[in-house]
Amino acid sequence: MKTVLALVATVILGSTCSDKNQSDLENTVIEYSANTRGFYQKITVANHKVSISKDRNGTEKPTATAISDADWKKLVTDFQTIELDDLATLKAPSEKRFHDGAAIANLKIVHKEKTYQSTSFDHGTPPKEIEKLVNKINALVETN
Repeated sequence: MKTVLALVATVILGSTCSDKNQSDLENTVIEYSANTRGFYQKITVANHKVSISKDRNGTEKPTATAISDADWKKLVTDFQTIELDDLATLKAPSEKRFHDGAAIANLKIVHKEKTYQSTSFDHGTPPKEIEKLVNKINALVETN
């Protein structure tokens, strides 16, 4: 009987944690931007939607598209691996952006009314700690 009770408690607690992590991402806004002199792209992920803006001045309305359940689950999984407090101290693995060899990219996360922002890194070469999330965000743009 104790074994059954322990098993039921484990299942309930496990599903509650998963739901909590998903709701954490649902209450989070993730912004990925990349720009050079002739290129600008801002990708915003919020509430099961991805919006893409290519207008640096913000005068054009971004296009928003729904994110599939499978892609959303992958985003949740990738988001859970990130230490938000360490985001500002991550080191970029390359420096092509210093000589116009790559667009300058940034990741900004607004989570529970607190803003976390990465240091600049090369578009296409994010720090390994955020690589899965950044690559997934960019893949959403390619599929939409």
